[in-house]
Order: sequence, then C-alpha cells, then structure tokens
Amino acid sequence: MLECKGGVLYIGIAKDVEARFASHLDGSGAKFARLHPPLRVLAKVALETRGEALRAEYALKQCSRAEKLRWCKAGLAGFLAESTAQMSK
Repeated sequence: MLECKGGVLYIGIAKDVEARFASHLDGSGAKFARLHPPLRVLAKVALETRGEALRAEYALKQCSRAEKLRWCKAGLAGFLAESTAQMSK
C-alpha cells in the first residue's frame, strides 16, 4: 500500500515492492500512480502465492480509507480475520 500525493492510497501486488515503488516514481508504473505520484510505502506483506496476494488486494480495495489505515496498524492477518468474521454474520 502506497501513500500518494494528496493523501490518496494505492494498493497493488508486486514480487519486489521496492522496485515497483521505483517504477511508480519514474512514471513507468501504473497509470494511477502517474496521476497521483507516490510518496512512501505505507505497508507491505509477503504472501506465499499470487492467488493469496490477489485475494488480499481485492479485500483491501473493498475497504474504506479508514479501514485501510487500520489494516496498516493491525497487520494483514488481524484485518483478514476481522473481515472474515464480519462477512459470516
């Protein structure tokens, strides 16, 4: 998760977060990041498979800004456990 200019949050997946961040900085990354230049990496987590990463990315993109920032503090495991519990209600 990146914090971008204007306080906008960007969520994506990458094998090498630092290299992906650098590509966003030089304008060769996602179009979104060209429109909203990234300022810093807020959070990152290593997952075992691409499928897990895509599911986590999707879950985070469904959340409000406040929930995304809470995830940064709580960590992915706690966030997903809480989200799963809410979905089963």
